[in-house]
Amino acid sequence: MTISVDHAIDRALAAAGPAGQQEHSGNTRATDAQAKALLSLMADLPAGPDRDRVRARFIELYIPLAEYLARRFRNRGEHFDDLVQVANLGLIKSVDGYDPARGAAFTSYAIPMIVGELKRHFRDKGWDVRVPRRLQELRLEISKVSGDLAQDLGRSPTVADLAARLNVSEEEIIEGLDCGQAYRALSLDAPAGDNADSSAAGLGDLLGGEDPDMQNVENREALRPLLAKLPEREQKIIAMRFHGNLTQSQIAAELGISQMHVSRLLAGALRTLRTELSAITD
Repeated sequence: MTISVDHAIDRALAAAGPAGQQEHSGNTRATDAQAKALLSLMADLPAGPDRDRVRARFIELYIPLAEYLARRFRNRGEHFDDLVQVANLGLIKSVDGYDPARGAAFTSYAIPMIVGELKRHFRDKGWDVRVPRRLQELRLEISKVSGDLAQDLGRSPTVADLAARLNVSEEEIIEGLDCGQAYRALSLDAPAGDNADSSAAGLGDLLGGEDPDMQNVENREALRPLLAKLPEREQKIIAMRFHGNLTQSQIAAELGISQMHVSRLLAGALRTLRTELSAITD
């Protein structure tokens, strides 16, 4: 049966004529004739290995068309081999979903299917950082109207111009413009600047660390009302000790009291502040 099926495939293709230059999207009539011959042969075969062989030959017939469509999307940041795989997947879906009873040529059904599969790949898989679909579509709309607006206005369109043309808010336009930066992300190990020297500092080396003063902002703000509750003399002692950087002996001389007294007052004030601050944070 395998030999007879192969002969039937060869006879069907020979009767339809030589394949056209479908990879150039110009002459597809001969290929469509071959497709009709194979479809007719598939219709006469029950499900099974023989029908699968005809289906495989049918797919093989249109692989150049899939590669041609994939080539239209090259140089957009994706590897061409990956695009060919996506286009071939769209071709297989086209073969399985095509209904010859509708009377349309196979290419009329397959080309939109394959192109749609390629566009979905860019939409769902091409972004390094996933952004909402509406922003992806808005970004494309912005790209389409920017050129026309620049020609009409005689200048680069502003955010307000784009928002008015697309009937969206200025905030949405800004989001659409910003999301373009999410398509490709740089590694933190990438060299900083244009110098590709491996010894150059990487982007990760330029990242800042935690600022201790920023960590203490919350504590300082929480202490402010607690300090105001202390007696005036304790407030003055704390200010002289921690802001004036005076020693306890200098504070004692300034206030006219003993150093031991200053030590007790300072320790008591700090203990009170520590207890109240702990109660707040807990």
